[in-house]
Amino acid sequence: MLHFNFKPIHLGQTIIKYHTPHNIFQSIQSSIINNQSKLHKANKRLAGKIKDEFSLFHIGSTELEQHNVLDKEVIEWFLMMFKHYLSFNKIEKYEMSIHSIWINEMKENEYNPIHIHMGRSKIGLSSVMILKLPSSYGVEYSAENYPSNGKLELVSNDAGQFSNTSYRPELKEGDFFIFPANLRHTVSPFKSNLERISIAANFIFNSNEHITK
Repeated sequence: MLHFNFKPIHLGQTIIKYHTPHNIFQSIQSSIINNQSKLHKANKRLAGKIKDEFSLFHIGSTELEQHNVLDKEVIEWFLMMFKHYLSFNKIEKYEMSIHSIWINEMKENEYNPIHIHMGRSKIGLSSVMILKLPSSYGVEYSAENYPSNGKLELVSNDAGQFSNTSYRPELKEGDFFIFPANLRHTVSPFKSNLERISIAANFIFNSNEHITK
């Protein structure tokens, strides 16, 4: 197993929190800035109620041609992290590929409703990377001790009595979360004239005892 600083969170399914290395973080930001004018709009394929959603990588489909604006080292890093997640969960034999990577540039009143991710395979992994957080999310109109504005929340698909039903992390720029693609998650709207920017990536794999890496 590869060795990283990471934190597993269990909601029946496993979420793993990592931190993005500085060189990968900077490379992603540079790729977005350098390719801003030619990024593909991704709204039609996504659940988010967000105006500015752009595709950075896609394996290709009838709706969207294959493309990639990210450096090779970034793609290799994503693959390495997904492999670590599978290894941690004792999944050792599989075929794998990255399906899609996109950026969400969330502004005031925009949000991501509760949803799951789907790709070409019925099994897969999803991820969220935090690129930029606003310094203020605006006024919490109630329950100020339990803030919700702009929060990422991952929700258990099998919530029973005495079980952890959801995970709402305190976010920092560079945080990176990997979780099963069918784990429900959401991001609440906020009140601010600043941006909340995140990256999402989908990974597909086919696991079979007869498949060797």
